Amino acid sequence: MFVFGRPGAVDLAKVRSAQASLEVTYGEVGATRGTLPGGYRHDRHTVELGEGDDVYRRAVQGLRGWEAHRRAGLTLVPHNPPIRQGETVVVAVTLPGISAVAACRIVYVVDEADRFGFAYGTLPAHPERGEESFLVQRDAEGTIRFVVTAFSRPRHPLARLGSRIARQIQLGVTRRYLKGLTEFTVT
Repeated sequence: MFVFGRPGAVDLAKVRSAQASLEVTYGEVGATRGTLPGGYRHDRHTVELGEGDDVYRRAVQGLRGWEAHRRAGLTLVPHNPPIRQGETVVVAVTLPGISAVAACRIVYVVDEADRFGFAYGTLPAHPERGEESFLVQRDAEGTIRFVVTAFSRPRHPLARLGSRIARQIQLGVTRRYLKGLTEFTVT
């Protein structure tokens, strides 16, 4: 959904409360784990974070603390959402004169020795329809990567009408996720 200006935490909390009992807006729940479904735009972006246990721990800490989102300039409600399946999260990105508000539900969590992350899916108060995952993983050689995978298509009329602009905003936020977690991990 889109609102004029910058929404406050109280406004975003109301959106979250209204969305908490609603179902996600797509049927392919969990598809960011494997083959992405047809009929959507597909994205997979990866950044190498480094090597070693300290880098891995720091990257996981950053993902748990939503640093990729915060450093991308997003507002989160709740402020520090727990990473657990079923959690409803509202994020807002402020644009010139308007904000995009996006309600999401965490649909799965990965918590393994060499992989940590989660995916959230869109709820009705989201301009898009689809799923996005955020995964920190360590390969057999010890290299740690942050991978953002998504499938989406415009849902809200403004997102459909301005699909090229919405797409540029979406890609810009993804680049900021990658940069944000990288900065958090290496500093």
